[in-house]
Amino acid sequence: MDKSQQVSLSPTFVVALILSLIVYVSALFLTQPNSTLDLFYALEVLKFWQKGFWELLEFTLQMVLILIFGHALAISNPVNSLLVKLSKQIKSNTAAVLVTGMTAIAAGYINWGFGLILGAVLAREIGLRGREEGHHFNYPLIAASGYLGMMVWHGGFSGSAPLKVAEEGHFLSDQIGLIAINKTIFSDFNLYINVLLVLALIGTLMFLARKKSFKTSFPTQSNTKGIVQGKDKLGLVLGLLIMILGIADFFHSPQSLGFIDLNYVNFMLLGAGLLAFQSLSSFIKAVTIALTGAVEIILQFPFYAGILGIMKYSGLLLIFSEGMVALSSTNTFPLLAFLSAALVNFFIPSGGGQWAIQGPIIMDAATKLGLDQANMVMVFSYGDQLSNMLQPFWALPLLAITGVPAKDILKYTAYFFFVGLLVFGFGIYFLF
Repeated sequence: MDKSQQVSLSPTFVVALILSLIVYVSALFLTQPNSTLDLFYALEVLKFWQKGFWELLEFTLQMVLILIFGHALAISNPVNSLLVKLSKQIKSNTAAVLVTGMTAIAAGYINWGFGLILGAVLAREIGLRGREEGHHFNYPLIAASGYLGMMVWHGGFSGSAPLKVAEEGHFLSDQIGLIAINKTIFSDFNLYINVLLVLALIGTLMFLARKKSFKTSFPTQSNTKGIVQGKDKLGLVLGLLIMILGIADFFHSPQSLGFIDLNYVNFMLLGAGLLAFQSLSSFIKAVTIALTGAVEIILQFPFYAGILGIMKYSGLLLIFSEGMVALSSTNTFPLLAFLSAALVNFFIPSGGGQWAIQGPIIMDAATKLGLDQANMVMVFSYGDQLSNMLQPFWALPLLAITGVPAKDILKYTAYFFFVGLLVFGFGIYFLF
């Protein structure tokens, strides 16, 4: 076989397999009834894994769609045209960094896939403009700023955990019931922390942008291809219909935002994407491109569901929950949960997959300690998104679009990580 055609196994998939093995062995040693033979119980735990393997299919598809619809919208011609116009106004390094960072943050609050791709495309467009006009830009910092949407996304409109718990019949509904987004995403707790976070990130961007010790570097050539506009207008018709139906929901439930869940967000993203492309054939082509970024979710989520199956049906979940309660108090548990979520994200770089495994443990412990369940959902969310700044998994699309090596990005995102750690830690300790 030609070496150029060889492919390597994804490191994150390897981690998912290793975690599966660790949880399986833990269940064997920690949950085995004394009266059960080892061999028979080993097979029973495997059946727990099999039983849970397909229990998160709906959640898996929701995560796939929220990525590909956001990605498709980010590469649409109207959005791309706005980015080109915006890049033409950039004349200084500070402006380049701030505009890219704030655009990525704003888009990240709307949708994490949208923010990730939009930030990368804008960073590259500014880099190309800087090369053409001879500006002294810190391109790696601009590219790193384009990744900031992944620092805020879980507190926004595409947050996996807060949107999932707002959904009727979600997989934790028997444990915590339904929690509407006005208690999570739109809570005072989340809004205050995010205001502090954005202000702190703006200050960090300005500090880094004004440092003089950097070498000017730019992308060598454009590697983003536009999508040829189709002639049909079916996308426009379908998009209008979807958006009208989605907006009408606000009039049906004017006093509550309980109807906003993952399905609603995906419905509106689909409508926005169809309107942006107008042509159904063009939109399908954009979705085809975006699907390549969802492969890891499609393949790995069933394994995360299998892990959850072992933990839930073997009783391992209860053991872990009781352990967290024993190690903490009502004052320390929120910070412990936050830090543990940040740590676990290094091994499970998907917010949805991580919530499937860690969410039941955190929420069970929080219930036993009498803590506010809605705030605990957000505490988990903050930890998950924070370590994205040191976890390069979701940065892969950005690295491919900008052409900047991971090491050049991480030396700046490390600053974002430490600033976020301080802001979230302060907010959780004093505002929870």
